[in-house]
Amino acid sequence: MNTDKFPLSQTCLALFILSALLPAFPAHAQEDGYFSSLPVVVSVSRLPQRLADAPTSVTVIDREMIRSLPIRDLNDVFRLVPGFQTYPNTTEAGRVTYHGLTDEEFSPRLQVLVDGRSMFSPAFRNGTNWALIPVALEDIERIEVVRGTNAVSYGSNAFLGVINIITVDPSVVRGVSVSTNYGNQNVRDYSLRTGGKLGEAGDFRFTFRQQNDDGLRDRYDWIDSYYSRLFDFRADFALTERDSLQVSAGHVDAVTQRGRLDTTTWQSSPGNPIRDFEQSNSFLQLQWRRALSIDSDFLLRYAYSVDKGTEAYLNPGNPGGGIAPYIYDPWGAEGTRSEIEAQHNLRLFETFRLAWGGSWRQDSVRAQTTLAGQGDVSRDVSRLFGNLEWKPSAWLTGNLGLSGEEDTLAGSHFAPRASLSFHLDPENTLRVGASRAYRTGSTVDYRGDWHNGSKYQFRGDPNMPSERMDTWEIGYLGDWRNWRMSLDVRLFDEKVHNRLLVIDRNDSDNSIPDGMLPIQDVRMRGVEYQWRWQPFNSTKLVLSQMFIDIDAEYLASALANPTSSLQSAQKYSHIDELSEYGTPHRSTSLLLMQKLPYGLEFSAAGYWQSNMKWSINTEALKYHRVDTRLAYPFRWAGRSGELAWIVQSANGAHFEYKAYNVPADRIVERRQWLSLRLDF
Repeated sequence: MNTDKFPLSQTCLALFILSALLPAFPAHAQEDGYFSSLPVVVSVSRLPQRLADAPTSVTVIDREMIRSLPIRDLNDVFRLVPGFQTYPNTTEAGRVTYHGLTDEEFSPRLQVLVDGRSMFSPAFRNGTNWALIPVALEDIERIEVVRGTNAVSYGSNAFLGVINIITVDPSVVRGVSVSTNYGNQNVRDYSLRTGGKLGEAGDFRFTFRQQNDDGLRDRYDWIDSYYSRLFDFRADFALTERDSLQVSAGHVDAVTQRGRLDTTTWQSSPGNPIRDFEQSNSFLQLQWRRALSIDSDFLLRYAYSVDKGTEAYLNPGNPGGGIAPYIYDPWGAEGTRSEIEAQHNLRLFETFRLAWGGSWRQDSVRAQTTLAGQGDVSRDVSRLFGNLEWKPSAWLTGNLGLSGEEDTLAGSHFAPRASLSFHLDPENTLRVGASRAYRTGSTVDYRGDWHNGSKYQFRGDPNMPSERMDTWEIGYLGDWRNWRMSLDVRLFDEKVHNRLLVIDRNDSDNSIPDGMLPIQDVRMRGVEYQWRWQPFNSTKLVLSQMFIDIDAEYLASALANPTSSLQSAQKYSHIDELSEYGTPHRSTSLLLMQKLPYGLEFSAAGYWQSNMKWSINTEALKYHRVDTRLAYPFRWAGRSGELAWIVQSANGAHFEYKAYNVPADRIVERRQWLSLRLDF
């Protein structure tokens, strides 16, 4: 089969689907559909709340939707969330962000949690390495995406929002399941999952997954590939009628490629050779929960993790300047994190509920290049948080939250939030809210000391200010159960003060290092919505859109230095473009999930995005992408399984991430694979 062009098969598939739609549509829905009621969420205030009572907008992606999506990488899920942007792992680490502001490689402004444990890593500049997320798609029960700052509940790194990944309870995993993906671009994936009882009071789940592909095609001066391997274990124990214990442990390692080819010889460039970027994460987490009463419970959590990354290579130096070759490892680091967190949920009175608690963590990082000669550099962060819910009547819900954080590198910060939800009737809710959040930098931003041959590359600033974001929002939530339809609308006004960016302090003097400096105030105003509809038992639709306008104003302190890169007309222009197009002004996603005759299941996802800039030197051009999935769940000899055919970028090649002004860099072409799962 020609795996790159198959118009006949696409046409046949489209005709088959269209012919199947009418007989698949019942005249009247008899069952209670998936979209007929809104879920309860826990990620906004740490209290279980109806979406209509939550203090900001939340998108919930459940297990059924994840299983139906035409994806194999977790970050692709977030293309469906209004306001989110993502691209896959290439020579640059994959990123996920909300409303842009992602000029740093590992997107440090968006908090990512797996069963309550933060994925932020001191080894990867206080950001999230999406190649090391320790969860397989089949192990996800649901994902709650908080669209808007949530520093009140999860600290300074929840600056733009929160992704809370909740994994499958081991008690529902039994037997053995094996699966594989096989397709073009060297897609070769394998996984094994098993689960069962541990004594009389425990259940376990174990997953092994390996992924491999050759990355993007039609490369210009680089080589791309991706490999990862995951071991994940979770066990839950019912200790007593009131006490439960959750134990999680695992390891992930991944390899991507970095460097460039010399376009004159098409060999590895001596100054920036093709090399492996090796990354790994190991973790352990313990969670103890005690039910104190019907309206009160207590949670104690301990987590420990180790992250490593290295891309070391021999830098030839500058022989003309007399500098000998030396080992250079710009991302080489090892980081550890220890964290203890306690939380108490209780009902104070008939109309008041409270979630409050505190945490302490210690981050330690060692980096031969960026923290040269400093050994292990540690920082301690202590935090207290609380959220009070007030429901004086059926038509009103109030939320008031406050957190305080003490960081040995970044100082003290307080983050407040207040909201009121007016329940106009059981189907319509109007919400108004305001919040403030802070974003602290990485250890390197404060303590970095980075030399690269004749260039003094970067120096941290122990007095670097934190970013601050003030948010006003108006939300509307419609839950029309008779129509099996819901609508979530968010109007937002977000102002980021002291936006931090790496700036060359002196363009003409290599002995003066770059620094992470506050350069702008950025204001983002817009509207986004998500509409869900299940017109028939066999048909589900999800439509998401965002429209945003961005303004930026330079700080007087940033323009005061007459020798900085901000005085260069070209760099000044690039920063202006980064501010204005740091997120696409318009983005749309549409998901169709359709059950077909003969037990077949079909899904199609379309994504439309206007142009944006990921960083000063990279961009994404305007594109339209369509992904499809056709699956056949089956039972054979008493065993179950599923055979599926997935096609990504079915409508052809496009750019999602490319170097600025490079015509043929990182082209996303059609990728397709067959997926087979067998359950024993």
